[in-house]
Amino acid sequence: MKVGIAALIAGYVLSQFYRAFLPVLAPALEAELGATPEGLSRASGLWFLAFAAMQIPVGWALDHIGPRRVAAALLAVAGVGAAVFAGAAGPAQILAAMVLMGIGCSAVLMASYFIIAREFPARMFGTLAGMVIGIGSLGNIASSLPMAWASDAIGWRATMWALAAITIAIAAMILAVVRDPAKPEGAAAGKGSLFTLLTIPALWAIFPLMFVNYAPSAGLRGAWTGPYLGDVFGMEASGIGRVTLVMGFAMILGNFAYGPLDRVLGTRKWVILTGNLGSALAMFGLWLWPASGVAAVTVLIAAAGFFGASFPLIMAHARAYFPAHLTGRGVT
Repeated sequence: MKVGIAALIAGYVLSQFYRAFLPVLAPALEAELGATPEGLSRASGLWFLAFAAMQIPVGWALDHIGPRRVAAALLAVAGVGAAVFAGAAGPAQILAAMVLMGIGCSAVLMASYFIIAREFPARMFGTLAGMVIGIGSLGNIASSLPMAWASDAIGWRATMWALAAITIAIAAMILAVVRDPAKPEGAAAGKGSLFTLLTIPALWAIFPLMFVNYAPSAGLRGAWTGPYLGDVFGMEASGIGRVTLVMGFAMILGNFAYGPLDRVLGTRKWVILTGNLGSALAMFGLWLWPASGVAAVTVLIAAAGFFGASFPLIMAHARAYFPAHLTGRGVT
């Protein structure tokens, strides 16, 4: 089971990469394909919309088919999306590629959470969920300065072709090594659906924060930082890569820091609330001082990433409320 989770984490590294690499390529895509900052933001948004829309069928599939085949098949779709991106002749192909990559990346994290929820003690969910995102966030790191280096060295098209091949290979590895957890006792008689979960009042108190929690760091890291640093400070791909690299490391540290805090401090609610207030303050700082200098802006962007990394702990809080036979639909 640990080997299987490791394979899924490798897939999640790619998921983190694909959601965040566009800012580094913004200058090249604008010059070669005529892509605009608005168009690239739209492409990034479509990645997340496709990812989100897939969660409903992914949740059903995890409960009925299992994580092995679901994650492997969908990640192969992400590989196809990377190939479409590599061969893009204009902005329309970029949009289509990002949709395919969003669809393809939609199951790897949730398959990991599904296995953790089924196979490990409930008290460990927050820590292990944070570990998955923390390690997976190496994809965030790879999408910054390393992506800029690769693009400069061999070109962005060759880099994307290589990523397409790597993605297909990891999908095959998931199919080979992941094991589906045994169904919980009484699962055959277990009734319910997504609507069963929506009737749980406690979840409705968690949904609003879940709705906004990841948006600031994802928006900054995936769409806003590249055009902003280029327009305000005249930075090229390597400079943008350095700033986004700092934010990527901050997000990794945040995931590892949040993971065990519920057990250390004996509360999830107040850890989540305090951390998200810190993220909000960083947002206000960027709004108040947008041209305060590269160093100050980098600190604020990093703070938004670090304090906004409470997603695994929010997931752990919600996990306590749904039944075992609805684990897939619960995590999604």
